[in-house]
Amino acid sequence: MQVAMSAATHSSRPLSVRVSREKECADNSIVEPMSPTGRVMEELGVCIVVVIGLGTPVNLPVFRAGIETELLTRFPRFRSIQVMDESTNNGKPRWVQTAVNMDDHIVVPRLDPEADPEKAVEDYVASLSLLPMDRRRPLWEFHFLDFPSSEAASTVVLRLHHSIGDGTSITTLLMASSRSTADPARVPAMPPPPKRTGAIYQREPRPRLSSGDYLALLAWFWSYVVLAWHTLVDVTMIVATILFLSDPRTLFTRADGVEPRTRKRFVHRTLSFDDVKLIKTAMNCTINDVLAGVTAAALSQYYFKKSGDTNTKRICLRSLVLVDARPVSTRQTYVTRVETGNRLSSLICPFNIALQDDPLEYVREAKRFMHRKKSSLEVLFTRVVGEFLVKNFGVKALTMHYHNYGSDIKVVLAVDDAQFPDCHQLLDGFAEATRIIKNAAALKTLTTSI
Repeated sequence: MQVAMSAATHSSRPLSVRVSREKECADNSIVEPMSPTGRVMEELGVCIVVVIGLGTPVNLPVFRAGIETELLTRFPRFRSIQVMDESTNNGKPRWVQTAVNMDDHIVVPRLDPEADPEKAVEDYVASLSLLPMDRRRPLWEFHFLDFPSSEAASTVVLRLHHSIGDGTSITTLLMASSRSTADPARVPAMPPPPKRTGAIYQREPRPRLSSGDYLALLAWFWSYVVLAWHTLVDVTMIVATILFLSDPRTLFTRADGVEPRTRKRFVHRTLSFDDVKLIKTAMNCTINDVLAGVTAAALSQYYFKKSGDTNTKRICLRSLVLVDARPVSTRQTYVTRVETGNRLSSLICPFNIALQDDPLEYVREAKRFMHRKKSSLEVLFTRVVGEFLVKNFGVKALTMHYHNYGSDIKVVLAVDDAQFPDCHQLLDGFAEATRIIKNAAALKTLTTSI
């Protein structure tokens, strides 16, 4: 199974349906207030697009029965619409349950059998980013593409409004709704937590305090001073970003006057997880550090190649890294008690566009700033001011996702179709950057062993 998840926007946003409280309560509908994050997503009109590659042709009756018995029965937001509360002056949006007509939410398009399979599926998924959703019914729909491609016998596309949930909750929801054909009654299990071994993951124990151990007391106090200082600096950067701070204009920046809600194209490439682990071991860092370094290398190579800029000086940009705010320990219970909704926070991370003589320097820089972010409470503050950050950053022309499946890592790009017409060339850069950094890491390991 291959899943590509990303955000898309609509070219137009219909008005929300307004239903009075008396009318809602008359049919015993369940009313749920919309969270602040959900309200921001509703205002921006952001959707999630999930692409699932199947190993067999689509069995539509089985899928339809599963949607009715699992999604609609267990998850109220899949049978709810967004309405405005007219009982108050400011009219806040709420979720109100309603009847669901399955035919309105299942689409089976006909693709040209003579067309290139990869291009046909890619173009169809891209076209969904421009289609508005009908707010008179629940904001989700399944598209079944019984059209074989090089990586899948058929494709299922789920498009739903981001106010229903974030990527983690939707992925968990889909896993919780799946069943084994051998034992349909058995509840699926979540994948086990990753085995994180090595010195990089070993947290230093907090020194025990005693009346005579002044050195331990000083170390304990200093750790909190560092935490407070880093948090203060990060919060200052958040405020500056909201008020006035902006990045230099590059080819990654959306041009002024361009319609922000243009078509999004979703492309992906497979990277070797073994290659990433080799780099991780050689650099004594985390998988996320390696992927951040690969991203910096790929975008740097693309920038200098496309811009023709001969000035190879460092260009400092900022990236918004989304963080799941759910406790890791609770994710294992979501299969039996899936909670929809958005529990996202974010980190504002420095991102340098530069040509490095040593490819491993991309990973070293990523390791430094990621380690620095771990000694800060920025994520708590960005969750509080998330509405301002989302409105300030908006939906960008380029979004990157990494997904791990067994021995593979999928890098998925959601790109502005007009700004990146050569998105496959950009995608090739990620594979090339991984290869170059892996070769440098292998040479480093060989040199160290000798």
